[in-house]
Amino acid sequence: MSQDGGTPPVPAPEPTAQEPSDTPTQDDGLFEHCPWLFSEGASDAQRAEQRLWQQKLLATGTVTVGERCYVAKSAAVYPDRLHLGDDSYIGAHAYVTGDITVGADCSLNPFTTVRGTVKLGDGVRIGAHTSVLGFNHTAEPDIPVHQQPVTSRGISIGDDVWIGSHVVVLDGVTIGDHCVIGAGAVVTKSVPAWTVAAGNPARPIRDRRTTIRPAAAIAPHGRLAEQLAEFRRTATDHAADLIARCWAPDAPGGGRYVDRPGAAPTVRAHCDAVEIADLLLGNVPEQGTAASHIERLRAAQDPHTGLVPETDLATGLPRPLPPPAADGFVDDGAAQYHVLSVGYALDLLGSSFAHPIGMARTMTAGRLVRRLDALPWHDRAWHAGSWIDSWATAAHWNLRRDDEPPASGALEALFGWLLTRVDPSTGLWGAASPATGRLQQVNGYYRLTRGTFAQFGLPVPHPERVIDAVLDHSRDPRHFTPSRENACNVLDVAHPLWLCARQTSHRNAEIRHWAAGQLAEALPRWHPGQGFGFGPPADGGGPGREPGLQGTEMWLAIVWTLADLTGLSDLLGYRPRGVHRPEPAGALAAGDRRT
Repeated sequence: MSQDGGTPPVPAPEPTAQEPSDTPTQDDGLFEHCPWLFSEGASDAQRAEQRLWQQKLLATGTVTVGERCYVAKSAAVYPDRLHLGDDSYIGAHAYVTGDITVGADCSLNPFTTVRGTVKLGDGVRIGAHTSVLGFNHTAEPDIPVHQQPVTSRGISIGDDVWIGSHVVVLDGVTIGDHCVIGAGAVVTKSVPAWTVAAGNPARPIRDRRTTIRPAAAIAPHGRLAEQLAEFRRTATDHAADLIARCWAPDAPGGGRYVDRPGAAPTVRAHCDAVEIADLLLGNVPEQGTAASHIERLRAAQDPHTGLVPETDLATGLPRPLPPPAADGFVDDGAAQYHVLSVGYALDLLGSSFAHPIGMARTMTAGRLVRRLDALPWHDRAWHAGSWIDSWATAAHWNLRRDDEPPASGALEALFGWLLTRVDPSTGLWGAASPATGRLQQVNGYYRLTRGTFAQFGLPVPHPERVIDAVLDHSRDPRHFTPSRENACNVLDVAHPLWLCARQTSHRNAEIRHWAAGQLAEALPRWHPGQGFGFGPPADGGGPGREPGLQGTEMWLAIVWTLADLTGLSDLLGYRPRGVHRPEPAGALAAGDRRT
């Protein structure tokens, strides 16, 4: 097919007794609205007429058309550039403008709109009345709407994608290979490969590779399935109340969220409220509008370091941060976690940090490797993993900024260091200890891989050995008995098993059995109108057994992960999208990393 406006790939019509007319023949209305019937049902005259129509399009110099294509005459095709691949068609009254690339075996069904900068892979099906809008307008307050300049980041849709009817895909979105977008969805954010997404805004429902098992296959977990369905109804009904009980309207600096009644206001509590509302209600916490939540969280960021310090209890203002080290790192535990919690809360609200995060911006590859070497791997592997989680997440947020130059090899150095330092016999980093067994190792593994391999969509090394080590740890009675389990310990086993199970079927039956047992124990811990408690303190830390926002946010994610390991997550009706999301979030995974 022609790529450069040269010889048209469509052959000239064969000589006929009468030159085809521009007037549609009697049956053309059928093919315009059902173009998939054209290749089998068109007459010779109709084929000749379609060739003539395509030649007129080619004569504009902006269109190239592949073999066996169909373009409805009623379609408004006025592109700056259009390439239509083999066996593709454009249906009646479609509206096509801009710089459009359409692969092979694609369909733009009747009344679709494709405008701006849009690239479709092969085998993309777009339902009727869907709009794919690869452009936007600015919204500056001092310029009338009709004079706002046009912007375009473009839309990229992969291979083998089905987009239902009445869908809207907005500028800047990447839809990965093999996705299905449900009818009526409004796609505002990129969708990873193999995702089934639906809703307004579109949210992931499941992974297409996860087979929905028929009812007979679920029978062994019949009681568990009933419990999950009941939990879904209960949690949704109670969501607004459990958030409202943690709102302190008289806190210094204006109303603030607390983890539980009587506790001090914290930044994390606000973020947990945002995540819970998004997860269970598909909305923002009712104590404010989306704009007011965004304003408060963005205002908490220190513009010099890019970090979000904890709130001062007396004034309600951000606490001062300690001075940064020579490599730009600021040693503040709360601020390190806020890179995750505030960043993802803002993401759920449709916003982002106001400033780049300095510890990822200034860290060179050499400095990063020196810091990695100095982390306490032998006795505090969780601390080492949490540091990596925070730094890699800061790099992730910086990569998503349009005004931030790419990191100078530091992120690549991080993955190189991890891949060359992992223990191939366990797939873990750090070391076990006589006092706590693999607790530090496994919990550090979760934090480390959450911020790196999982967040950026890369496979973990030695997944079978990880499963062996993590399942062994899950039998340690020092950490896994009814009186000792907490959200961290269960999550830090469940997520690594889930992550590794994406790469291997190793010990799948044991994983499902463990997950089902944990679910059966976790679901009854829900407190009506109050949510989940975090659980018994680990080593004297954590918020304890009383129900609150942190425990609720974490256990909701844990319940989904455990349910997905048993094949029952569809019964929950939600899927985590924040800190504990299952899908990759990084630019590397979305395919839009800047170079």
